[in-house]
Amino acid sequence: MARPRISQGDGETIGSQGVIKKAEFIKIITRALYSLGYDKSGALLEEESGIPLHSSVVNLFMQQVTDGKWDDSVATLRMIGLSDETIVKSASFLILEQKFLELLKMEKVPAALGTLRSEIVPLHVNLNRIHELAACIISPLQCVRLGISGQDTEGTKSRSKILEKLQKLLPAAIMIPEKRLEHLVERALYVQREACVFHNTSDSDLSLYSDHQCGKNQIPSQTLQILQAHNDEIWFLQFSHNGKYLASSSKDQSAIIWEVKEYGQVSLKHTLCGHQKPVSTVSWSLDDSQILTCGQEEVIKRWDVSSGKCLQVYEKSGVGLISCGWFPDGRGIFSGMTDRSICLWDLDGRELECWKGQRTLRISDMAITDDGKRIISICRESAILLLDREAKFERLIEEVDMITSFSLSKDNKFLLVNLINQEIHLWSIEGDPKLVLKYKGHKRTRFIIRSCFGGLGQAFIASGSEDSQVYIWHRCSGELLLALPGHSGAVNCVSWNPANLHMLASASDDQTIRIWGLDHFNLKHRDYSNSSIHHCNRS
Repeated sequence: MARPRISQGDGETIGSQGVIKKAEFIKIITRALYSLGYDKSGALLEEESGIPLHSSVVNLFMQQVTDGKWDDSVATLRMIGLSDETIVKSASFLILEQKFLELLKMEKVPAALGTLRSEIVPLHVNLNRIHELAACIISPLQCVRLGISGQDTEGTKSRSKILEKLQKLLPAAIMIPEKRLEHLVERALYVQREACVFHNTSDSDLSLYSDHQCGKNQIPSQTLQILQAHNDEIWFLQFSHNGKYLASSSKDQSAIIWEVKEYGQVSLKHTLCGHQKPVSTVSWSLDDSQILTCGQEEVIKRWDVSSGKCLQVYEKSGVGLISCGWFPDGRGIFSGMTDRSICLWDLDGRELECWKGQRTLRISDMAITDDGKRIISICRESAILLLDREAKFERLIEEVDMITSFSLSKDNKFLLVNLINQEIHLWSIEGDPKLVLKYKGHKRTRFIIRSCFGGLGQAFIASGSEDSQVYIWHRCSGELLLALPGHSGAVNCVSWNPANLHMLASASDDQTIRIWGLDHFNLKHRDYSNSSIHHCNRS
């Protein structure tokens, strides 16, 4: 026996905060059951709760639309009690438009014309669309040009689309949105995720069974491996785009390609020799099949990653090269020069373009956006140049102190700038440059210290430091999360593996590279079947 219907205006609430209206809650659950295909369960909930999903008038209206009873549905629409006449007219237009198209499909042209003239036009809604519909009468091909195919006007499928449009148009209290419960749950998970400063797991790890909160153990903070192959200070390192390789460059005039094995262990693949000066930086090609190495004020060499062979040397008489990078299409390279110019070459070493003047410094980072339109370089001690190659337009980021390095975000929208005053600044470079946030805590007095974006959605900032530690901040809040000890010399550079959220590498003056991963011993309730961690030896 069905329970007596609960009045929807009695204000009954549920939940500890008393803000959830019981009737709305039950309707949303009912809507979810129907959406999931559990029609019997949805009907049973309506019966047992005494709270119908929709009013009898709305149910009649929806059934009339489904059955193609257009005139009846327009009449019933006005019985629903909508106070906004604009919504009524817009909904009527959707219904009558479908009526018009189905009449055309049945080749009942006079009836279609009558609907257009006497029913649709008087609504005074969407005049442009009315003209397009009128053109369909004159030329059936016009329907094709407008994207109205025969399938769009046939039977149940097209009418269900009309119901979807009506659902979005009518107030949610009249027709409960199709996936309202899913939206609320997703929103709740999103809010929890955004509030979690240590969040560094994939969305598949989120659960409805408990509130989400990551701990510090989701941030790479444990030394898993110490790589020792360089014979002097290591100045730069960078993971490949696919995360399968790590490249490092050193004052010992060499660069090394390391291979990241399937289970996270890192091993030496090739030592790249031939430079006559310290190797200041490296750059991976987009497909990670080649790599550039730049000698300090010397030459750039292009190497094959698979074989370790040198493929090309780039040099310019009387001028040293100080930085390097790839065209996004992989067909050329660019470099900053000691004469403060920026040069672009094809892969065979032919110079394509050269911008002279105060475009770069003798110590300079460079980057190019993924669309190849903007080149970014340090042009003065306290300024970064944003050069638009196509528009021949320049913008400047003016800093308060000397700039030592910068890093471009993966989405090309932000720049991470390291300053001599022991601050790291986050700049938005969409449109006019805007300072977003500052990160403090690391030490820098004499050396070039580099930082990077990393983690899930690049939600973290990592940096080296002259106090031998690696520092990690939450990108959006600026909160310093961790300072990782281990090195015995200044940490010059860090790189976060783009394919492994839980792998970070750091390079130091102590001639070692440390591979950081999760604190394996403190992790709880985690599936380890997809990873195997190689722990460094501890004395």
